[in-house]
Amino acid sequence: MEKIRGLSSKYLVQKTDAISIQFFRYLFVGGGAALINLVSLYVLTSKLGVYYLLSAAIAFILGIVTNYVLSIAWVFRSTGQVKKEIVLFLLIGATGLFLNEAIMYMLVSVLTLFYLGAWLIATAAIMIWNFGMRRKFVFD
Repeated sequence: MEKIRGLSSKYLVQKTDAISIQFFRYLFVGGGAALINLVSLYVLTSKLGVYYLLSAAIAFILGIVTNYVLSIAWVFRSTGQVKKEIVLFLLIGATGLFLNEAIMYMLVSVLTLFYLGAWLIATAAIMIWNFGMRRKFVFD
């Protein structure tokens, strides 16, 4: 029982620099941000009739705000340079937004995939890219 407590504390509570534990946590953070992104995309596009690329951009921004807050609270150690962290986080996010829009456009408009399926593919690709970039350039 003590081993289980130790492992759960290590994976869920203690601050760490271990990439495997950070990625494990980032999956949950990314999942939460992705859920906000998905619900926003669906509501804006399917319920409110907003053009899917505009909806995707708005939803992506809501997701990135969620991701930043949860990342600094649970996944990464802050460098203490909050302004620099936010600027880099947003630059990586803006690049992620561009990649997200490009992938969404290609999959929906060119390959005629349903927009939610395209979102799933784009989100998986961007999540891995964002984790690597944020770990290397923001919270290193």
